[in-house]
Amino acid sequence: MNTPTALPFDLDQLASHSGRVVIFADTDAPLPRAAKRCDKLTRGAVARAVNSAEFAGLAAGKGLSLGYPAGMTARSLQIIRLPRRPAPDEARRAGNSIGRAQGEDAALVALDTLPLRDIALHALLRAYRYEAMKAAPKGPLGGLLCAVKDPDAAKAALDDASALAQSVHLTRDLVHAPANVLNTESFAAQIAGLADLGLTVEILDRDEMDALGMRALLAVGQASDNPPKLAIMHWKGAEGPPLCVLGKGVMFDTGGISLKPGAGMEEMTMDMGGAAVTVGLMQALALRKAPAHVVGLVGLVENMPDARAQRPGDIVRSMKGDMIEVINTDAEGRLVLADMLHYAAERFQPRAMIDLATLTGAIIIALGHDRAGVFCNDDTLADAILGAARDAGEGAWRMPLGAEYQRQIDSRLGDVKNTGGRPAGSCTAAAFLERFVPDGMPWAHLDIAGAALTKSDSAHAPKGASGWGVLTLDALVRVRFEG
Repeated sequence: MNTPTALPFDLDQLASHSGRVVIFADTDAPLPRAAKRCDKLTRGAVARAVNSAEFAGLAAGKGLSLGYPAGMTARSLQIIRLPRRPAPDEARRAGNSIGRAQGEDAALVALDTLPLRDIALHALLRAYRYEAMKAAPKGPLGGLLCAVKDPDAAKAALDDASALAQSVHLTRDLVHAPANVLNTESFAAQIAGLADLGLTVEILDRDEMDALGMRALLAVGQASDNPPKLAIMHWKGAEGPPLCVLGKGVMFDTGGISLKPGAGMEEMTMDMGGAAVTVGLMQALALRKAPAHVVGLVGLVENMPDARAQRPGDIVRSMKGDMIEVINTDAEGRLVLADMLHYAAERFQPRAMIDLATLTGAIIIALGHDRAGVFCNDDTLADAILGAARDAGEGAWRMPLGAEYQRQIDSRLGDVKNTGGRPAGSCTAAAFLERFVPDGMPWAHLDIAGAALTKSDSAHAPKGASGWGVLTLDALVRVRFEG
């Protein structure tokens, strides 16, 4: 969808707009100004719709549409049930309803004094489709024309909504892109282009990572013709130690020698979902000039089977120095993150670290596709992440850490195994990562394997890549790390 535009609230526009017109009403309440004008234009059709059993049965934020309404130029009139002072979830649902119905025509939304940012943001988030790989893609979705009481005051809110929506859409595009198009090198080049927004970007190659001792990360990608990369994005909108956000970027995951089953393997293009969220967040911070100090790191590798591939039973030295016994080469993302966590802590001395990864199928068994798993060693940080997710309308649930999970990954031959078996699989994966976090460092691991790619429409996205995490982390930065 194009960048939203704020227009003066003008009742005369309702009759002449040729695309979709969106108005709001509620049962057992007087019709708002725009609904009253449309009711007059359509000779009572709006009032009949609002007083119908179908409208009364709608949840707040849901709506119904009248096609080619008599007395109006519009192709359709969408009537959304919404109280004059909606709750945040009701406003988000209203935006979702608007975005879901978006076509190539511009939508004129008679917001008046309703909460502009939340409705516009979620309309933009839902009005998304990925057609980059179509031979004959459809035209772009139409724009969002927001008729409001004070257009000048609305501009900042719309700019903010647009920056977030663009960044979530970027994350979804990256997750959807096939691995023969988006590989370690092309992704790194795309990240380098973010320097145009004011980010400082570094790209480390294989030799530089080898010199640093990142042999756990390098072992994952050693069988691929696509060379490993570590991209570092620096946004310094404030002084002081940064927040470090780290994303797993396995561009395609075959499982390596521990080969995955063929059925469904095509979805493993999404195994770089943590990296995609990190890149989306860093773009959002740059677009809105966030007064925060944040460093984003993404480790880009491809996990392939080959004569050069690491084997089950191999033991590799991490950058920290711990010797990792590789039990299963399909538990590879944690090897990438292990070196990244140690590197970030050592180099940047951050206030806190948060990693995101499509790390385990076990988290999908535990939480499904509606919530990400939150593992955290600091109650204050955990509460802040869960609160940010709630405010953003994204599902999250705190999961446990503990000594019992550490015992599962103790290694007889090395220092630590990369998997503790099937029991508590997402918890032992988090426990593995915890070993590479310095004592006293606030840290959270977000397992987004279920939330990153959904089988049906999610809270604010069509089926497919959701972009989960950009909104939550942006909300967290605003509350905890700005200023």
